[in-house]
Amino acid sequence: MSQTHLFEEAAQAAEVVRQQLRINTEIMERLADRLRRHRPYAVVTCARGSSDHAATFAKYLLETRVGILTSSAAPSVSSVYTARADLRGTVMLAISQSGASPDLLATVAAAKSAGAMILAMVNVETSPLAKAADYAIPLCAGREQSVAATKSYIAALAAIIHFVGLWSEDEELLDALAQAPAALERAWKLDWQSAVAPLTAARDMYVVGRGLGLGIAQEAALKLKETCGLHAEALSAAELRHGPMALVKAGFPVMIFAQNDETHGGVETLAAELAEREAQILLAGAKAPKSLILPTENAHPAIQPMLIIQSFYQLVNALAIARGYDPDRPPHLRKVTETV
Repeated sequence: MSQTHLFEEAAQAAEVVRQQLRINTEIMERLADRLRRHRPYAVVTCARGSSDHAATFAKYLLETRVGILTSSAAPSVSSVYTARADLRGTVMLAISQSGASPDLLATVAAAKSAGAMILAMVNVETSPLAKAADYAIPLCAGREQSVAATKSYIAALAAIIHFVGLWSEDEELLDALAQAPAALERAWKLDWQSAVAPLTAARDMYVVGRGLGLGIAQEAALKLKETCGLHAEALSAAELRHGPMALVKAGFPVMIFAQNDETHGGVETLAAELAEREAQILLAGAKAPKSLILPTENAHPAIQPMLIIQSFYQLVNALAIARGYDPDRPPHLRKVTETV
């Protein structure tokens, strides 16, 4: 297999998470203590691209583990419409690899002036976003040369789990996170090559997850678009049962991710129903008849999505090459997207 930057960087994710846990524990503990004392009434996330998919994961983890309302900000409200909301008593969680996108910076500035506490999870520690934050949490991913983010996305998931585990004082979750680097190494070695052939000639597909798995479905769909030139749409397993189901015909590819929590049974049932419709099912984290089963590493349900996307990154690298693409240089894209 070609050793692309994407492949090499994704392979570093386990060590990135190890380093992050060593470096960030003290600042995370101070942050968690402040949040427990001040009790914000909501969290507002601010991110684009892969970082926004990490924010989707944060929403589900925060609402299920901390019980706090979490909603995504629309950056254009501040950067284009210049509208202002009252954000007193809230936390804005901004997630970014570069910390330099103008619309995110405008949103953070507006939120700060509107009374929000700013928490930034950012890879470039000297970036404008890091400097603007009340608390800057380094992702510790190091330089990422491939346009497609991999290790920085996993680093964001790990930082979110660390943050939520300490805020909620969930020792089980924190213990699972401590074991995540070793689990990531095992997940990287899992063989998903069987999925390359069914997707090499595909033009359209769905990527499905639910709850904590929705954010990685979004991330996988983005990677399939940008590195493989494959039109992939991410959907919640619940939403697929509505209008999008009409597109699922015989041979239509559907990649499904399932983690072992309350959503598992419903996602597994959906996979079986789609297989009965003769869709091409590629299933990770569950079993269903007539499906191509992709191997997964078992773990705490909040850790499983991170492990599944790690295995997926090796697949998407191989698939891009099989389809004649350079996964490091997607057409019309660059590393820092300066949206206004």
